[in-house]
Amino acid sequence: MAVPKNKISKARRDKRRATYKLSVPGMIECPKCKALIRPHRICSACGYYKNREVVKVSE
Repeated sequence: MAVPKNKISKARRDKRRATYKLSVPGMIECPKCKALIRPHRICSACGYYKNREVVKVSE
């Protein structure tokens, strides 16, 4: 059974855990309507993807 020989201080333990955090997803500007969208996805504002209308958006 694995038993630690010495106590790990809270500072040392928390330094190790400090790298686990959420990151903000990258956002790009839609070339058609200039809305912020996630890359490689259909724009929810205008329905375009790669300068083609993929989804008709009712306004």
